[in-house]
Amino acid sequence: MYDMSSQVFGQKKFIPTAPEKGSFPLDHAGVCKKQFLLYTMCLRRNENDNAKCRLQVKDYLGCRMDNELMERTSWSKLGFPEKSVAQQQTEGKEDNKKELQNKNLEQNN
Repeated sequence: MYDMSSQVFGQKKFIPTAPEKGSFPLDHAGVCKKQFLLYTMCLRRNENDNAKCRLQVKDYLGCRMDNELMERTSWSKLGFPEKSVAQQQTEGKEDNKKELQNKNLEQNN
């Protein structure tokens, strides 16, 4: 018998490469679950239009960076303008509070 897993029909052996941005640990403890849920609820509400959920994804990525679940990267490298960050955070926090309140009401009923 011969080993079929090594090479099939003369194909080159596959050598996996690391992702460009590196790997990052999963959030097994659920540290950023709230931010993740807010982001995914926003996506569902906006028919998966991620442009409408930029504040929520920014909060989620911020949580991951704060808790060392991903490498700290400048917001501008992640596609967020540094100039309007404070304005966006102020506007988005009220939307997030309302969305969580509505979600809690749905779960209690």
